[in-house]
Amino acid sequence: MSSFTEDELEYLKSQRLGRLATSVEGRPHVVPVSFRYNREHDTIDIGGRDLVRTRKFRNVQANPNAALVIDDMVPPWQPRAVMVRGRAEALEDAAGPDGQQLGPVIRIHRSQVISCGLDSGAR
Repeated sequence: MSSFTEDELEYLKSQRLGRLATSVEGRPHVVPVSFRYNREHDTIDIGGRDLVRTRKFRNVQANPNAALVIDDMVPPWQPRAVMVRGRAEALEDAAGPDGQQLGPVIRIHRSQVISCGLDSGAR
């Protein structure tokens, strides 16, 4: 069973881009990222080109606190968003649900989910 609502999961499936916030020594670092919901772990997985060499990957290794915001706007002026806060892992060689190798991944284990503007209401 997921810790995300059905509305949140549907919204996450419909989006391709989010913004990941990480920090080391109180200096925030926010970058656009692609993501996917990992049903097996009930987490958000973030990949990317040369991920291990990125600041976001190094930041998560030093400080596991992270947040991901996925948002958009629908006409006429309705913002929609899901924010996932939690503990992130910088995995150099993650495996998928079928054992397939995913390569490097930042995996966010949610401690808080805040959503707004989704079809069945906000939480």
